[in-house]
Amino acid sequence: MAGETVITVVGNLTSDPELRYTQSGTAVANFIIASTSRVFDKQAGETKDGDALFLRASVWREFAEHVAGSLTKGTRVIAQGRLKQRSYETETGDKRTSMELEIDSIGPDLRWATATVTRATSSRTAGGPVGAPVEEPWASAASDAQTPVYDDDTPF
Repeated sequence: MAGETVITVVGNLTSDPELRYTQSGTAVANFIIASTSRVFDKQAGETKDGDALFLRASVWREFAEHVAGSLTKGTRVIAQGRLKQRSYETETGDKRTSMELEIDSIGPDLRWATATVTRATSSRTAGGPVGAPVEEPWASAASDAQTPVYDDDTPF
């Protein structure tokens, strides 16, 4: 990740994430995060909305399915990722540039909402479907024993 521009954006989703699949079957979710700064107007003596930033964002693979199943239009999110610049040419020959956030982490802003977290498993590593319950090997040992066993060793 050397040389990449990593940023954190706090804002609201302008629509539900759009989940699509590439021809090879890879999931991708696209959405826009709207972030509006708040500025203090000294003359009016009040805080006002500043200029709005509408930033296109994308997530890939199982992460895309998690985002599409968890976040909806209007959700206030905190997102961190790598800012990417893409240049292209329109059908009329005009050259354009767009900025997109390739998201590494995203979640609801718990200042404005509550959330219930369900741990997802990777179908590639756990052998089960995404969202299946995770069997923790250390969790069953304590529940199977009649009397708890404690020792002085650090558990890590």
